[in-house]
Amino acid sequence: MKFDYTISELFAGVGGFRLGFERASKNWETVYANQWEPGKSKQHAYDCYIENIKNNGFVKTKGISTHEETKRIHNTDIAEHADKASYYIPDHTVLVGGFPCQDYSVARTQADGIAGKKGVLFWQIDKIIAEKQPPFVLLENVDRLLKSPSKQRGRDFGVMLKSFEKRGYGVEWRMINAADYGYPQKRRRVFIFAYHKDTHYYQSMKHFDGENILHSNGYFQSQFPIQEESSNRHQPLSTTLHDDIVELSDNFNFRFRNSGVMIDGEVYSEEVLPKKPKKQTTLGDILEQAVTDEKYYLGEKLDDWEYMKGPKKIDRVTSEGYKYQYAEGGMAFPDHLDYPGRTILTSESSKSRSTHVVRDPETGRLRLLTPIECERMNGFPDDWTNTGMPHKFRYFCMGNALVVDLVEKMAKELKRIVDSEKKMQEKEQSKQNLSLFDYEEKDTKVI
Repeated sequence: MKFDYTISELFAGVGGFRLGFERASKNWETVYANQWEPGKSKQHAYDCYIENIKNNGFVKTKGISTHEETKRIHNTDIAEHADKASYYIPDHTVLVGGFPCQDYSVARTQADGIAGKKGVLFWQIDKIIAEKQPPFVLLENVDRLLKSPSKQRGRDFGVMLKSFEKRGYGVEWRMINAADYGYPQKRRRVFIFAYHKDTHYYQSMKHFDGENILHSNGYFQSQFPIQEESSNRHQPLSTTLHDDIVELSDNFNFRFRNSGVMIDGEVYSEEVLPKKPKKQTTLGDILEQAVTDEKYYLGEKLDDWEYMKGPKKIDRVTSEGYKYQYAEGGMAFPDHLDYPGRTILTSESSKSRSTHVVRDPETGRLRLLTPIECERMNGFPDDWTNTGMPHKFRYFCMGNALVVDLVEKMAKELKRIVDSEKKMQEKEQSKQNLSLFDYEEKDTKVI
C-alpha cells in the first residue's frame, strides 16, 4: 500500500475539503475532484472551484500548470466515473467528500447479488472505495444520518458501516458542532473516518477497546478533545453488525450516539461531551464593517419578520381530514451577536424563519448577513464565492459547505498519521533489504 499526500475530493462544492487540507500542510495535493449539480444548466459551484484555481485561491501544485490543474477537476455525474474508477480516478491516499443523506437500504438482485437503492450517491463512493482501496477515507454528512430512517433508527448508518467493513476498513465517527470548538457557527455535522486494514493505524487500533479509542487513542480526540465522562443521559451502547448486509438492512435498529468506532463488525458508540475552549468566536466577531448596500437592510415594515420569528400555533388539517395544531417556539429577533450564529441553510438569501437577521453595529438598523459574512462563518476567505455566480447562489453554496477550520484540524492529524505510515513502511523496507543482503552474503559463501 502506497502512502503519500494525495487527495481525491468527491462532491467537492466550492472546495472546502481541499482548502482545509492545504491550510494544514502544503504537502497535500488534490489529484482528482468532482463537482456536479444534477439538473442545473449553470454549474456555479464547479465554476467557483475552477476560478479559485486560476486566482491562486488554492495552493498550486509544483510542476503542474494552471491549465493542467483545472483538468483534474471534473464536472461530471460521479456515477460515470465510479463505474470506471480505475480509468478516471488516480491512486490516492485519502478520499474525501461531503455527500447527501439518503436512503441507504439494500436488497438482493435476481442474480443473488446485492444492490443499493438507485441514485443513492453513497453507493458511488462504495464503488470507488472497492476499486481504489485508498488507505484512508474522510466523509461528512448531516447529523440526522445517525438516526435515519425514523421508522428504523440507525439502519442507514449501520448499512454504511457494514459496507466499509466488507471493503476492509475500520471506522471512527464523531458528530461535531463547530461552535463547541470556538467557531462562529452552530453547525453540527457527522465526520466519518475510515482506515484500511492494511495500514499500521488499523492494526494499532485493534489493540484498544472502543472507549479508549474515543477518549485517548483515536483520530478525533487529538484535535477535538472530549471530557473524561460521557453524557449520563445516554449510556454507551455496543452491537455486532449482522454479516448479511441485506438482513442488516431489513432488521437493524440501533441508537447510535454522537461518537463511536467499528472494527471487524463490532460497534461501540458513546455520547461524548466536548471540551470547549476558553475563546469563543461569535456572530458579532465576523460582521463586516460599513455595510452600506441597502439591499441588505430590512426597512421599516417588520410585521412579516416578527411573525415568522415569533412563537405560533396554527390549526391544520391532514389530507385524511384529521385536525391538529402545528406549534413552533419563538427565536431571537434579531440574532444575538455575542453568541455563535445558527446553522447557515441553503435558503439563507430568502425571506424565511431560518434567515439570520442582525442589528448592524454601526447603523443600528436590522439587516441580513452578507455573502462575505456567511463565508467567514464557514471559514472561507472573503469573496471566495464572488466569481460571477448570482448573488443568491453565494448563500446557497455556503448553506451546502462545511466549516473549513474543522477540516484543517482533521487534515493535520491525517498528516501525522501518513507521516507515521511512511516511516513504518521505510523501516520494513530496510529490514527486507537487510535480510536480502544477508541471504546473498550466505549464498556467496556457499559458492
